[in-house]
Amino acid sequence: MPTADLRTDAGLASELRGGVMRLRRRLMSERHPDNDLSISQMVVLGLLVRLGDQTVGELARAERVQPPSMTRTVNCLEEDGFVVRRPHETDGRQVVVTLTDAGRAAVLADRQRRDAWLSRQLEGLTDAERATLRDAAPILAQLAIND
Repeated sequence: MPTADLRTDAGLASELRGGVMRLRRRLMSERHPDNDLSISQMVVLGLLVRLGDQTVGELARAERVQPPSMTRTVNCLEEDGFVVRRPHETDGRQVVVTLTDAGRAAVLADRQRRDAWLSRQLEGLTDAERATLRDAAPILAQLAIND
């Protein structure tokens, strides 16, 4: 299969999409072996680590899913002891989802394993390649949040 023409935005987009998707699949395969949580559940735990306590609606918006879907995910996480719910401080109609120690430990163990794999892969790159990735990392993060 011919490589995309990286001089065009369309070619660059195609090459980035393919590379990012392959890297994502590879990183997913490096999940902690004791982790039985779904990717959706891990994403929610990761959001709570990064953003702190959130309402179900906030979590749904962050993941661009419908609130009933997020409620099902949070219910499973709560049943397994990874999150707890507490009343919202100012809005009695809402609850706030809080990460438990078990939830935080699951996220951190999973991240540590994947970071270790990626660090090993980076060791095989040249200094120039690592410098390029250092420059690209914040740009890729920005692309992920732009609409």
